[in-house]
Amino acid sequence: MLSREIVKNVYWVGAIDWDRRLFDELIPLPDGTTYNAYYLKGREKNALIDTVDPVKENDLMENLTQLGVEKLDYLICNHAEQDHSGSIPAVLARYPEAKLVTNSKCKTMLMELLLVPEEKFQLVNEGETLSLGDKTLEFIIFPWVHWPETMLTYLREDKILFPCDLFGSHLATSDLFMTDPGRTYESAKRYYAEIMMPFRNNIKTQWSKLEGREIKYIACSHGPVYDKPEFIMNAYRDWTSETVKNEVLIPYVSMHASVSKMVAHLTAALIRRGVKVIPFNLTKTDLGELAIAMVDAATIVVGSPMVLAGPHPQIAYGVSLVNALRPKLKYAGIIGSFGWGGKLTETIAGMLGNLKVELLEPVIAKGHPKKSDYQALEQMAETIFQKHRNLEANKIPQTI
Repeated sequence: MLSREIVKNVYWVGAIDWDRRLFDELIPLPDGTTYNAYYLKGREKNALIDTVDPVKENDLMENLTQLGVEKLDYLICNHAEQDHSGSIPAVLARYPEAKLVTNSKCKTMLMELLLVPEEKFQLVNEGETLSLGDKTLEFIIFPWVHWPETMLTYLREDKILFPCDLFGSHLATSDLFMTDPGRTYESAKRYYAEIMMPFRNNIKTQWSKLEGREIKYIACSHGPVYDKPEFIMNAYRDWTSETVKNEVLIPYVSMHASVSKMVAHLTAALIRRGVKVIPFNLTKTDLGELAIAMVDAATIVVGSPMVLAGPHPQIAYGVSLVNALRPKLKYAGIIGSFGWGGKLTETIAGMLGNLKVELLEPVIAKGHPKKSDYQALEQMAETIFQKHRNLEANKIPQTI
């Protein structure tokens, strides 16, 4: 591996994981990822900001060796999750003189997760600083983005923000800086949707902590470094706002074609009214794609057959994901079919408790959809069209 210089005496020393395809045994990684760590060489002292996933521990060590790091004064941990903290024990074993700098909540978690001894820690609070001689690190406590102990580190002299997971993207790339804005945007949006979206109100609430600081670089813990930081900051302003788009998502499963016919009819009815529609067959869909679409959409319509008196298991899983990610959806609908009975509507509606949505009148067919069911789908499409038009008319610019 190769260490690379961002600005004078600030180096990327992380690792690229080209082959990883699943994160936390849950999140698909179609583009791999990086684990970014940063070495800062000050006039008097030095510091390492974050480490890497243990599977890439040797890459980190080789990069530090390449830079001739024989002694380490400070190891800064912004976030205790193991893809960033997991190599801390190895770094402390190699540099036993280093102090592990973090906040009190992160200290507790590192002691529990990695068995780091208490005497290794040096605790910092909001706004406190650490001098390396000619470089000053300022610590910004930013809890619940996306764990309770998260913090950011700001390098005053070089105006670099090290936000760990915030603003990141699961994108394996040999580029140090962002060179492909389109690809980076999609990767960052997927990352936001799957990881940060449930905490968007926390981001909005704490955004003021970044104001008043000139930021020339954002050096995240995943993906490329942003040398044009407004690119990702503007994206987050949009994603975390309450503004939604004229879009409908239809995650569905169909066992014997009844639901798929209803989805096709509703899709066509919405398209005729100028509403963008994205159907997702959950037996074939990468759920990450559904998560990305949820960042912007105004409405979700869930389509399911009845299975043993409830929704299809794939729908139950998909709806539980929607509920967990807490998107800014405004409306939700349910369509489906049944053979003899059950509680399809009640069960799905009950699984959306985290969402602040208005529930539309459901359309549930008995067996094959009939003329009255198609008429009800037309009415659902018209209702969605009118509600979206009202949203657009009453749109208020959102800022954070």
